Amino acid sequence: MSVGVRVRVCLAAVAAIGWAACLRAQSEGLPPEWEVRKDLDSLVEQTRRLKPLLDAVKPAEWVQKGAPAAYESQWKSVQAESDYLVRSAGELSKAPERLTIALETYLRLQSRNALLVSLSEGIAKYQNPALAELLRGAMTDGAAAGEKLRHYVVQLAALKEGQLAVADQEAQRCRTMLLQQPARKSQGKPGSPK
Repeated sequence: MSVGVRVRVCLAAVAAIGWAACLRAQSEGLPPEWEVRKDLDSLVEQTRRLKPLLDAVKPAEWVQKGAPAAYESQWKSVQAESDYLVRSAGELSKAPERLTIALETYLRLQSRNALLVSLSEGIAKYQNPALAELLRGAMTDGAAAGEKLRHYVVQLAALKEGQLAVADQEAQRCRTMLLQQPARKSQGKPGSPK
């Protein structure tokens, strides 16, 4: 078998192994894409439910009551992170196999939630404890979607790690096979002694 044919066979084997790993993923605990999309829709809906609550927050007025001015930038950051979260969740819904987008979505959720906890403390102290409680309740309602996203990211990372390991093993096998081939005899250049 020629080197070119062996290389093509090896590449085809690596591709087939990758495809088989994707199919195996469905049976090994990675949720189906429709379920991931449903969970992401829930996360986006929960994030959109926060918007009216965040619109009611008036951190600029808190400074007059002795609040640090940093609450206003924190409030703006929460709104920006919420927008980024909705965008990245939409991208992940279109390509649920993309680990980088899954990680970005999860990290944006974590960042937004950390900011919301701090902001809710400011709301309770400087504006309205009932509004702070509504905000915390909305966060609690979205905790299940966040946990599902975290679990999905871990499963997806494990799947991708397994696929890389299998592809590396197959590449090593192909490399070994190619190196074990007998070297071709060189035919020499025209006009050189044989």
